[in-house]
Amino acid sequence: MEPTPPATDGHPAPDTLTSNSVRCDAYADSVALMRAAQHLTKLPGITAASLVMATEPNLRLLADARLLTDEGRAARPADMIVALRGTADAIEHALAEVPALLEQPAASESSEADEWVPRALGEADPATALALISTPGPYAAAEALKALRRGMHAFVFSDNVSVEQEIRIKEEAHRRGLLAMGPDCGTGVLDGVPLGFANVLRSGRIGLIGASGTGLQQVSCLLDAAGEGVRQMIGTGGRDLSAEVGARTTLDALDLLAADPGCELIVLVSKPPASEVAERVIARAGSAGKPVVVAFLGTERPAELGDLAGAERTGVSGPVTAVTVVGTLRDAARAVVRTLGGVPAPPWAPPAVDAVPGRYLRALYAGGTFAYEARQLLPTAVTAVAPYVPGREIDLPERHLVLDLGDDAYTAGRPHPMIDPTVRAAHLRAALSDPGTAAVVLDVVLGHGAGADPAAALATELERAGERGRAPVIAFVVGTAGDPQDVDAVRARLEKAGAVLAPTSTDAAEWAVSLVTGGSELRRDSGELMSTGRTGR
Repeated sequence: MEPTPPATDGHPAPDTLTSNSVRCDAYADSVALMRAAQHLTKLPGITAASLVMATEPNLRLLADARLLTDEGRAARPADMIVALRGTADAIEHALAEVPALLEQPAASESSEADEWVPRALGEADPATALALISTPGPYAAAEALKALRRGMHAFVFSDNVSVEQEIRIKEEAHRRGLLAMGPDCGTGVLDGVPLGFANVLRSGRIGLIGASGTGLQQVSCLLDAAGEGVRQMIGTGGRDLSAEVGARTTLDALDLLAADPGCELIVLVSKPPASEVAERVIARAGSAGKPVVVAFLGTERPAELGDLAGAERTGVSGPVTAVTVVGTLRDAARAVVRTLGGVPAPPWAPPAVDAVPGRYLRALYAGGTFAYEARQLLPTAVTAVAPYVPGREIDLPERHLVLDLGDDAYTAGRPHPMIDPTVRAAHLRAALSDPGTAAVVLDVVLGHGAGADPAAALATELERAGERGRAPVIAFVVGTAGDPQDVDAVRARLEKAGAVLAPTSTDAAEWAVSLVTGGSELRRDSGELMSTGRTGR
């Protein structure tokens, strides 16, 4: 154990110790590591806990969080580091719990988890159709290539994979007629099997493709609430529609869903891609032979994108189908319902709120896509604050603030806020006590991979602050009736604590921005942006 070093910004070191326990050649997937870290963080006397593989990026994260000691610096990438901060007695007690925590099956695992499972790809049943890769980034590409060469689709949950390796993986998958999902692919549902962070969705006739994990979750949950089901949900990884990667997985997924007679409509969700990539994707969507709804979040050129769906402009020789381009997650779900002959829910009417003295928005998201969506509405907002340090006051800027608290800058040494709400609860506490706050936005994401009660800590902060004179808190829940957390109970808990529930991320962001700006910074008209093309021929 070593004394915790002082912060680089001059703040004094806390009166605690920091310990790194290195487990040589030990491996556990990132979900198991985060689950164990979450448990250890809650132990008396422990102020920070992190379990990571000793890769170079993870060592940097530990160092930034002041959780790296000399013992950890000497670890090899194949080693696991248990990093703890707290009192000596608490650290000793926590270390004793680690072996049992790492052997503990996930709550959602059935008794089948006790049966033999392969420890390497070469031991897998030859009939295995898909491999989920969750290793340290430097090893993920090699494992993905092994899986593809054994005839498996590859779902790469790992991040820290170079763009050159990503292109190689996706080219290999394309040559073999397989899918390479990721790297950094957070969600998927294939043949009804949830992968990564995923909600329990009813099965149905819609195929979803997305470079945006929480964006896919939001749209799929809205469709579930509208009575529609999901045929397949294919994550591509956040870089897939970049100019470098060129939408390789997106195009393969479009072809796969276009050929599936059980898929009646395709939805694509992404941030706006590079223009040449958008042209390629829209052209392929226009030849799918079935309707396609494209959500390029915050896109400002819908008409130009719509033109690209025309056969004359793109050289597409097959049937040209209806391609609807929208700019928000809410409008993607509404467009799907309307295209399938249904009637979307009426627009949400926010409640009237009393005037508050503050001026600034505090949007504290766990989902990166939701933060991106809000930033498109409020481009002047600050998007980062100093990393969280336990016991230190959080300084909020005297400007609008839109945070993605799932970003590496805030999860160093801690689990993602969908699993551990500690960091977000601290920022919420600061926002509620700041007289400059005029409105707060929170997302609560349910489903597999999320915490057992992700709203509890947030509701506790709201109850502690009380409602009198407090800035309005707008929350939205991304979940379904099938999720393990009980979506109705989560919503009821938030409402009881005084939150106003919006039906979608888009509604929450639009209302919050209108409260703090009077609508002056809203850059995008609400509603569907455009629809073009012809159905069949």
